[in-house]
Amino acid sequence: MEDRADIVVIGAGIVGCNVADHLTQMGWRDVVVLDQGPLFEAGGSTSHAPGLVFQTNPSRMMTELAKYGVRRYSELDLDGQPCFYPVGGIEVAATPARWKDLKRKHGLAVSWGLEPELMSPEECAEQMPLLDPEKVYGGLFVPDDGIAKGVRVSEAAARQATERGARFYGETEVTGIEVKGGRVRAVETSRGRIETELVVSCAGMWGPRIGRMVGMSVPLLPMQHQYAWTTPLEELAGETREVVHPILRHQDYAMYFRHQGERYGIGAYRHRPMPISADDIPKYEDAEVMPSIMEFTPEDFQPSLDEARRMLPPLRNAGLEAPINGLFSFTPDGGPLLGESREARGFWVAEAVWVTHAAGVGRAVAEWITTGAPGIDLAGADVHRFEPWALSPAYVRERSMQSFREVYDIIHPQQPMEEPRPLRTSPFYPRQKELGAYFLEATGWERSHWFEANAPLVAGRDIPGRDAWSGRYWSPIVGAEHQVTRERVALYDMTPLKRAEVGGPGALEFLQRLNTNQLGKPPGKVTYSLMLDPAGGVKSDITVARVGEELFQVGLNGPRDVNWMERNLPGDGSAWLRDITAGTCCIGVWGPAARELVQSLSEDDFSGAAFGFFNVREVYLREVPVRALRLSYVGELGWELYTSADLGLRLWDLLWEAGQEYGVIAGGRGAFNGLRLEKGYRAWGTDMTTEHDPYEAGLGFAVKPGKGDFVGREALLRRLEEGPRRRLVCLTLDDPEVVVVGNEPVYSDGAAVGYVTSAAYGYSVGQSVAYAWVAPSLAEPGTALEVEYFAECYPATVAEEPLFDPEMRRMRDASLVAKSV
Repeated sequence: MEDRADIVVIGAGIVGCNVADHLTQMGWRDVVVLDQGPLFEAGGSTSHAPGLVFQTNPSRMMTELAKYGVRRYSELDLDGQPCFYPVGGIEVAATPARWKDLKRKHGLAVSWGLEPELMSPEECAEQMPLLDPEKVYGGLFVPDDGIAKGVRVSEAAARQATERGARFYGETEVTGIEVKGGRVRAVETSRGRIETELVVSCAGMWGPRIGRMVGMSVPLLPMQHQYAWTTPLEELAGETREVVHPILRHQDYAMYFRHQGERYGIGAYRHRPMPISADDIPKYEDAEVMPSIMEFTPEDFQPSLDEARRMLPPLRNAGLEAPINGLFSFTPDGGPLLGESREARGFWVAEAVWVTHAAGVGRAVAEWITTGAPGIDLAGADVHRFEPWALSPAYVRERSMQSFREVYDIIHPQQPMEEPRPLRTSPFYPRQKELGAYFLEATGWERSHWFEANAPLVAGRDIPGRDAWSGRYWSPIVGAEHQVTRERVALYDMTPLKRAEVGGPGALEFLQRLNTNQLGKPPGKVTYSLMLDPAGGVKSDITVARVGEELFQVGLNGPRDVNWMERNLPGDGSAWLRDITAGTCCIGVWGPAARELVQSLSEDDFSGAAFGFFNVREVYLREVPVRALRLSYVGELGWELYTSADLGLRLWDLLWEAGQEYGVIAGGRGAFNGLRLEKGYRAWGTDMTTEHDPYEAGLGFAVKPGKGDFVGREALLRRLEEGPRRRLVCLTLDDPEVVVVGNEPVYSDGAAVGYVTSAAYGYSVGQSVAYAWVAPSLAEPGTALEVEYFAECYPATVAEEPLFDPEMRRMRDASLVAKSV
């Protein structure tokens, strides 16, 4: 075995082999792949995975990864044997609630570019002859879902990588990784040392052990999942083909089925979570069968077997063959773990990836390593999406077990985790509880969505109702808070938003290099800007407040932004970054009476002349020192008021007491979202991602190419020359009673042409509002489109944006605001 390689991949399962395959496609040649087990049935999850590929997923990213997997697996064969069988996939509904949800999932599938079909029970049984149609209400069929042969894919991909120069070594255990100066230097193995500066860990259920070798926490928990083959079925006697019937999900009972020859495979998640530590997984030579297979527990499987025999009657006469408790990787939010370690440069992970997404992940990680940016947005898989507390063993265990329980549940986009809560609370939490706050959770924070104390405000207001889905985490109080914010003044808890300070003599140059907008402004100015990836995609939208000559406060979108900025800090130490979120808090004071309220508590001058729009000042509200930013995400006059966490409750109490004269209320996130959409304000991660450029997203005003170089500038200029591929547009639905929630497909003349990003009811404009990505030719105001919602299409129209106060008079000119109220 050689003693030097450009890249070492740890793990020769389906993920590692696909990473190596795609790296070599992109020009890498000196690639070494190692596995502690024999090639290519190496003893990890790939070795026993049933291989079902269902592409439809609430996450666009996951569907894109799966779609590419279908294409790539279909291209591969091993000695004439196919690696993929496109037999189609059916998800059946055994309850009215599931049937309704399949109609919603039909829209998701269309949005993400699939060609789904809703089927009657009889049509399901025609495709799946063992199914009893009397037991289902219908099904969702995707014709190019199918079965991937995991081990076969691995070996076929490895052969192609080998032809391009990669080398694969089985029965070679990684025993350590040498890190010096914060960078990977070598991999130690049972067969010697390999010098390298790039390592990709594709170790799956062993990922946490490999991560610890470089001091990295990999938030992954191996879990046992039950699977069994039936004995041969009389109805399939003589069937010699590998697989003919579509794969089948019975999600109401957390089960799936697949055909193979004369028998059927049954997979079940409806059993108790059975986690195991990565440290307790046996080595290949010590395992009774293989490391990923635990002892079968029939008492856990029996209820699922009974249900399988009820749904597929021919199984009643069959026994079980080779039943297993097989190990798979679960994470706190159910997503993969991809990206480069913060602890050791050059150490990458591609973990918690299932067969469905392995080829897509292989390509994306190879692109990321090679070009600095993956071809699709991977925010939902970025290993740095977790806060430090989410890496704790207790949290990883609790949330990963919940991910297992919920794997086939109907999950609402706003559905919060149940435990552990409350985890993170702002200083205002006690007062919010006193006001009857209805809390949801995001990134661990308790976030108030409305306040029962505001229920009396609903009377006499025109607030349309909601259907059961869009109204699940909604109250008419949301509409009242929305309108009262525009009429009087409201306090919004903005503490959960990520923020950092950047300082030092090189701080301005550092920020200029990462940002599209001109930040070289005098102290006291605030700038809305974008950070791009090297391909010119929108990595984040941020606010940069220049507090002093060498001090900036930056409003960010999460821990991924902190990681990105830290990676780009200058090596000479001329700039530093500090996450200040936990030690600070923020109240948004917005509404026509905002100036009167804050001025009543301060000797500082909050007049329009003294404290202009997009300015920042250090002030006092009574005895509380406050960093005040005059900006607004809701389209009303006001300020974001920041102070230290220890003084937060005092700040709230001061504003609340003084605000009684002005009719102050507490406003929740429900009102906040509708207010921002009326103003056309984008939310990164929902309305735009790295897959979109600023001009497509309507954010070209925040790009100043003439200021000099910045990350993504050249790629962005090339995109500008090529013209927009799509446009983010504002839609109003003709029926104000229909309020969608996001990710619904958009149609033009019966053809799917895009999808909804954000949606809410605009209580100030009296319209149901949705933002959507569509083709540039469909972006003209007045264009008639349709939006699908639960398999019904509703007329919508492209509108001029913003819908509310397009001249921005309410935020900028206090006298005009006062006259309009």
